[in-house]
Amino acid sequence: MQAWRVVKLGPPGEVLTLETVERPEPGPGQLRIHVAAAALNFADDLLCRGHYQLAPELPFTPGLEVAGTVDACGAGVELDPGSRVVAIAALPHGALAEYALADAVNAYPLPDSLGFAGGAAMLIAFQTSHLALHRRGQIRAGETLLVHAGAGGVGSAAIQLGVAAGARVFATAGGPDKLALCRDLGAELAIDYRSGDFVEAVLEATDGAGADLIYDPVGGDVLDRSRKCVAWQGRILLVGFAGGRIAKLPTNQVLLRNYSVVGVYVGEYSRRERRYLDEIHADLMGMVEGGRIRPVIHAELPMSAVPQAIADLVGRRTVGKVVIQPR
Repeated sequence: MQAWRVVKLGPPGEVLTLETVERPEPGPGQLRIHVAAAALNFADDLLCRGHYQLAPELPFTPGLEVAGTVDACGAGVELDPGSRVVAIAALPHGALAEYALADAVNAYPLPDSLGFAGGAAMLIAFQTSHLALHRRGQIRAGETLLVHAGAGGVGSAAIQLGVAAGARVFATAGGPDKLALCRDLGAELAIDYRSGDFVEAVLEATDGAGADLIYDPVGGDVLDRSRKCVAWQGRILLVGFAGGRIAKLPTNQVLLRNYSVVGVYVGEYSRRERRYLDEIHADLMGMVEGGRIRPVIHAELPMSAVPQAIADLVGRRTVGKVVIQPR
């Protein structure tokens, strides 16, 4: 089979090689997936560079989100061959290949109403955003939600789920096309962070009250500025650090202004509360079928495009998700 392999650590364009390798064999509790679609993430760049929290042994195949059909199962897994699934791939046998492995605990049924590309594009972004807004953020109808990087994968999901929850949604993004996407997804206010101060815009739009809930997958300077426009008893959701810097929080300000800073890491739930993720998945699939949410896909590309596609993603030249189709 064909698979992208990282043979040494470094920039993806320098260390990824497309190789012919043997199909991986599923171990106990695993399944092998014939890959129909793999969605890219910032984590793929970090994996190649050795900067991700997971550090698979070299050589490995990156790619976390995979959709396809079950090809084989390891001991303890009973799924019919050909079953449609979406899953988090089990490194070192990641999704950027014709066949990938996944732990059964990280796999979910994919309904016929959702294509493979859409399934791969939704998994991490929508599970993360659902968990963030509902379980961790306790969003309520009528609240004001500010979504940073609203045209990205998790951001575009958060806008839609915020609208579905009855919130008043604001979003930040860079450039007119991305702002237009945020509005199309339901954002009442779209703020270009390149040319304006989102703090002033949020305070003006809320008569000085600020945002009740702030969804931040960027971190760094964005988190620093978000503290200036969070409402009394508001919540800031720490979803990621795409900006590259991990900010430090002035805890005296958190205390005096009575706001909360809440961590969001969906990966831990597969170990601690797998049933809750099943509930999220079922809710999301129902919302898709009801037309309330949709995956935002920037492009569906062939295997050969992977290095450039990762570069475009990291360089913020994409919106939503980029999907690779090995076959």
